[in-house]
Amino acid sequence: MAAKAAASFILMLFFLSTACQAKLSSSFYDKSCPNAESAIRTAISAAIARERRMAASLIRLHFHDCFVQGCDASILLDETSSIQSEKTAGPNDNSARGYEVIDKAKSEVEKICPGVVSCADILAVAARDASAYVGGPSWAVKLGRRDSTTASRDLANTDLPAFTDSLDTLISGFQKKGLTARDMVALSGSHTLGQAQCFTFRDRIYSASNIDAGFASTRKRRCPLTGGQANLAPLDSVTPNSFDNNYFKNLMRNKGLLQSDQVLFNGGSTDSIVTEYSRNPAKFSSDFASAMIKMGNIHPLTGSAGEIRRICSAVN
Repeated sequence: MAAKAAASFILMLFFLSTACQAKLSSSFYDKSCPNAESAIRTAISAAIARERRMAASLIRLHFHDCFVQGCDASILLDETSSIQSEKTAGPNDNSARGYEVIDKAKSEVEKICPGVVSCADILAVAARDASAYVGGPSWAVKLGRRDSTTASRDLANTDLPAFTDSLDTLISGFQKKGLTARDMVALSGSHTLGQAQCFTFRDRIYSASNIDAGFASTRKRRCPLTGGQANLAPLDSVTPNSFDNNYFKNLMRNKGLLQSDQVLFNGGSTDSIVTEYSRNPAKFSSDFASAMIKMGNIHPLTGSAGEIRRICSAVN
C-alpha cells in the first residue's frame, strides 16, 4: 500500500513538473537566445517603417494563426502534397499578409540562434512589436511555443470570423477559443489600423440601414456596385495609421465599415463596451494587451510537441 502511495506521489510530481515545463514564459529564451526579441523587433520596425499598414497585417496574422489549431504558426506553411495550406482559405486568400516580414525576422534570429526560436513565437512577438510601433500598448509576450507540422484549411474556413458575422456568431466563435465578449471587442479595436477590400463592405454601403449616409457615399467612390473588388478603404477613416480608440467612436456614429464591425454597436450586448472604450482610451489599450496575451495562449504546442522550423513556410 505504501509502495503504491509512493509511486502515485512520484507520478504526480512528474506530471506537475511536465506541466511547469510546458508553461509559456516571458523569460523562455533568456539563456538560449537572449537577443531574440531585439532581433525580431528590428525586423518588424523596418517593415512597418516601409509600410505603415503592415502593423495591422502582423497583428491579424498572429490572430489568424491562433484561431486555427492554436498559436502554432500553421498559417505560415505553404501548400505541399501532404499539407493543405491555410494561406488559401477564404478568410486568408489574397487578404492575410506579412508572411515575408516573419520570414525576414526568422532569418535574422537564425543567424544568432539557429534552431532555437519558433516561428509561432516570432508571430507573437511581431504582433506585440507592431502594436507598440504605431502607438499601441506593449506587453510581456509569453514564449515557448513550438511549430506545428500540420495545417488545416478546413478549420481556417470554419473557425475564423467572417465580415458578415452577427454579434451572436462573433461572441460564440470567440468563446470557443476561451475569449470573452470584452476580449472580442478589445481585439476588434485593432481594426483602427486596418484596411478592407471593396467586396467585404459593398453590401453594407449600398444596402444597410444602420450606416451614416455621408460615410456610405464617400466609400462608394472607391467601391462601385460592380468591379473594384480589391479596392481598399481604411477601417478607421479618421486616424488610419495610429493605434487609438477612434474605431469605437466611429461605430457610435454608424461609421463601421464592415458588418462585423457595426454589430458591436447596434443595440446589442456589447454596446456598453464600445461606449466605454470610446470614452476611455487607456482602458481600451489595457484590455487589448490583456486580450492579446490570452489569445497568444490558445492551445500552444510545448515541450516536445511539434518542432522548431528552420524555415517558417515548410516543415523540417
